[in-house]
Amino acid sequence: MTILGLHHAQITIPKGAEDEARHFYCAVLGLPEIEKPDALKDRGGIWLQVGDRQVHVGTEDDFDRTKTKAHLAYAVSDVAYWRQRLQENGIRIIEAILIPGHDRFEFRDPFGNRVEFTQLTTAE
Repeated sequence: MTILGLHHAQITIPKGAEDEARHFYCAVLGLPEIEKPDALKDRGGIWLQVGDRQVHVGTEDDFDRTKTKAHLAYAVSDVAYWRQRLQENGIRIIEAILIPGHDRFEFRDPFGNRVEFTQLTTAE
């Protein structure tokens, strides 16, 4: 009767953009791709492992991802490293509203999805 936790979150990319998604999410961010079940392979997209959770990258056309505040927030151990790495890969950093105990920033992935990287700076 209890919700046990979050298994995965899903974002979307345009249909046919899987190779670009693999480059950004696997090569730039270093997230490992995991195999989708056979029953879902024909639907497109890719699945990623993020710590003990998954991010499913599905495909969806005719949707403006830049118009939503919906986002995934990734906990990182070195927010300065990620700021520099993303800038080196042409990603524009968006300064986030300050939250005590967190060093964080936002950006849009190559498909317009909003993303946050946050590093805990004090114990919550």
